[in-house]
Amino acid sequence: MMKCLKRIAKHPTISVVNSCTTLKEVKQIHAQLVVKGTLNNPHFHGQFVATIALHKTNNLLQYANTILHSQQTHPTLFTLNSMIRAFSKSSTPSKSFHFYANILHSNTLSPDNYTFTFLVRTCAQLHVHVTGLCVHGAVIKHGFQHDPHVQTGLVFMYAELGCLRSCYAVFEGVVEPDLVSQTAMLHACAKCGDVDFARKLFEEMPERDYVTWNAMIAGYAQSGRPREALDMFRSMQLEGVKLNEVSMVLVLLACTHLGALDQGRWVHAYVERYKVGMTVTLGTALVDMYAKCGNIDKAMEVFWGMKERNVYTWSSAIGGLAMNGLGKESVDLFYTMKREGVQPNGVTFISVLKGCSVVGLVEEGRKHFDTMRSVFGIDPQLEHYGLMVDMYGRAGRVDEALNFINSMPMKPHVGAWSALLHACRVCKNKELGELALKKIVELEDKNDGAYVLLSNIYAEQKNWERVSSLRQTMKAKGVRKLPGCSVIEVDGEVHEFIVGDKSHPRYSEIELKLEEISRCLRLTGYVANTNPVLFDIEEEEKEDALSKHSEKIAIAFGLISLKGVPIRVVMNLRICWDCHNVAKMISKNFNREIIVRDRNRFHHFKHGQCSCKDYW
Repeated sequence: MMKCLKRIAKHPTISVVNSCTTLKEVKQIHAQLVVKGTLNNPHFHGQFVATIALHKTNNLLQYANTILHSQQTHPTLFTLNSMIRAFSKSSTPSKSFHFYANILHSNTLSPDNYTFTFLVRTCAQLHVHVTGLCVHGAVIKHGFQHDPHVQTGLVFMYAELGCLRSCYAVFEGVVEPDLVSQTAMLHACAKCGDVDFARKLFEEMPERDYVTWNAMIAGYAQSGRPREALDMFRSMQLEGVKLNEVSMVLVLLACTHLGALDQGRWVHAYVERYKVGMTVTLGTALVDMYAKCGNIDKAMEVFWGMKERNVYTWSSAIGGLAMNGLGKESVDLFYTMKREGVQPNGVTFISVLKGCSVVGLVEEGRKHFDTMRSVFGIDPQLEHYGLMVDMYGRAGRVDEALNFINSMPMKPHVGAWSALLHACRVCKNKELGELALKKIVELEDKNDGAYVLLSNIYAEQKNWERVSSLRQTMKAKGVRKLPGCSVIEVDGEVHEFIVGDKSHPRYSEIELKLEEISRCLRLTGYVANTNPVLFDIEEEEKEDALSKHSEKIAIAFGLISLKGVPIRVVMNLRICWDCHNVAKMISKNFNREIIVRDRNRFHHFKHGQCSCKDYW
């Protein structure tokens, strides 16, 4: 028994190695072990290799590999499994298969459940479907398909591969699912979009830890259901479950989607109150949340207060400035980033091109676009091309925008043609707008936004025959206009308004406020801009249709519910011209700051002015 314990115990010299040990120190420890002859013992040799292989830095992993290959005797199964495990977590996970091959080619070794547990993790990292299937076949061949650890790993692997049906099949074979396997299945359902089944699993689990709660929050947040993500977070708090960095980053993601600034502030306050370490990931999530909730000053305060920033932090700050209409500042920050030696990536250039676009810096934007490949070796992607088209269009240079599209090295995508179509609407260029719509429909025959934009061009020209013809085409193709939806946060609670929906408990108060707004604005000379209304109906009916737009309802609710703070509204569509004008007038006549985040950008309304300079 004592002999067995001696074999299990780690050698005291090897135990010195910890997460803070440097490569230089490891080499010194290695030298001591060689001098003492400790590494002649295969068990201790394997322990040393495993210890440094599983260290947090890749430098030590490579050194562990060198030590392994310098051994005269054959490595133990424990050593080879440790190398598979280490490489499965590394930036080069495919190297795990080299050590698996060593096991298969050995005359004395056979893979065990740990081998496949770590190898399955490798497949999850690689995201190669065929490789995953081959490893699953090897699991069955060697008789480990019913091992609970391997089964849990397979569920996780298939989730990463997006194969939910395979997850179900593996999970059904688990005889007695424990917390780990149940959490893996819940994670799989949440990741692959079956959030309702994940919730069912969640409710049936006899015990739940913070990992389980985080999986559910992530599922809702990443499936476009941020309100339910925040509801889950509140339940998590009531249950007294400890919050960790992952919890807070996920909640910030949901807050960002909804524009729920109050709840985002609560997370920030929690971080500061409990002295949670401000990691790069958490700090970047806070910057992104504040910027996309319209509080760019706080976003930049967090940004400059961070001790460490990576390229994604810089990109979030640059993009946040651009989204909030501060294009010049976003470009300046890009130059600061380069001066500090941070290498930009494709996301950074998306941010800086948006900054150039919102303030009309066309030549500046073109320069940055050209340097992507020539200086930084980054091939522009479709989104970069779409932003260049948008940039030309915002500057009223629609012919150059078309020439740019025609010069693209790949087939132009919907984003590029949509940017051109929107520019045609602003410039009232019907002919080019028709060309853009034709190209969009060829790519996406049910793109409702494109039909609506061209309909607006016709309606503004009073060409009701073309409007009617376009609507008939939409009807024949089954194209339905996406209903407008606006969200506003009041006292930490998110309220959602959909056009035509009167189910809100305070809707009668909202209608009274809308009537008050209408009377007030008419006294100041407001006339409804009914041109974009798609129907050839009486003017009074058009005005009534405009008054029920979701953004107007949300603003009215904000006026009756919020005192002394800006009214913040998040929309799923672009704000219409009439609602834009109304918001400007409300900001002046009711002396309220209104911040609207539509599908494209922010509109800050204050004292009768808007940050977008009336182009959106």
